[in-house]
Amino acid sequence: MDNKLTRRKLDQLFGWAELHLRLSHWKGVAVALMVAATATFLSEHYGAPTMLFALLIGLSLSFLAEVPALEGGLNFTAKTVLRLGVGLLGIRLGFEDVQAIGGTSIAAVFGMVLATLLCGLVLSYAIGRKVAFGILSGGAVAVCGASAALAFSSVLPDREDREKDTVLVVISVTVLSTMAMVLYPILFQYLGYDDLQTGFLIGATIHDVAQVVGAGYSVSDDAGLTATLVKMLRVAALPVLVLAIHLMFHDSQSKKSPFPWFLILFVALAVLRSVVDVPEQIIRVVSEAARWMMVAAIAAIGLRTDLGSVLRVHPSLMVILVLETLFLLGLALLFTDYFLN
Repeated sequence: MDNKLTRRKLDQLFGWAELHLRLSHWKGVAVALMVAATATFLSEHYGAPTMLFALLIGLSLSFLAEVPALEGGLNFTAKTVLRLGVGLLGIRLGFEDVQAIGGTSIAAVFGMVLATLLCGLVLSYAIGRKVAFGILSGGAVAVCGASAALAFSSVLPDREDREKDTVLVVISVTVLSTMAMVLYPILFQYLGYDDLQTGFLIGATIHDVAQVVGAGYSVSDDAGLTATLVKMLRVAALPVLVLAIHLMFHDSQSKKSPFPWFLILFVALAVLRSVVDVPEQIIRVVSEAARWMMVAAIAAIGLRTDLGSVLRVHPSLMVILVLETLFLLGLALLFTDYFLN
């Protein structure tokens, strides 16, 4: 009888502990979503990138990460919610749109993506950093800015400074992308490129999707459409590169890392949009859900990161991102001059 009573009490104790753990889990998620909502409001009213707002607000509230009740939820948001958001990005990619760009341009864009990633690896090695930082920075510049940085970070091996590097890359590429959104259309028109050439250059060089769309349509509708299509082609490289990086580091961790299931989701949604006439409303809803997840994830990463440690990084790391951006710009200009005239 005493044994049964003791066992019942233990079951109740562990049951309450599990329930408390779940509640604590969701507290952290709720905090990240609150930061995401605040960042979205500020972005809509002041025009700055949402992810930058979310990251900066998260960094300013990083003391909350020391609250034990929030730890599990913030970790869940920074990892699992991030992966789900990356997977849902596939709904934005239609293969028929990519085919409209033309074979030569498609090959050139993929070549620029790979060359920029390689540039990041070389520069990272040159300053004595590990390969992972080159992949993180080069991939962010080559593909789609902050979203790519988060995707690559999710499959790189866990390291003590991984989130700090991710924060640095996200801040840098967001600032560089915002500057490019303003300066590149002026530069390309000054150099005498027509609207289609300008659209190609904008789509091939600016990091974040939102800034590509903004810069392209600030020139003309034709430039905006071309820029968006070229940018989607760069996004199409994301699942392939993330899978390759996962396989590269698969055996370097203390335990075997699970297959990145979110890549299956990404490809499945892209194929679904290509073979089925998915209603535009559904595409918008899924895209918006992906955006919220990505913003919440970067907010959670900011909450879990010590701002002081980010500010103490060596300036050479930021120089790498600037050089990668200029390298990609140079490649795009060369291709346009020789093949798009």
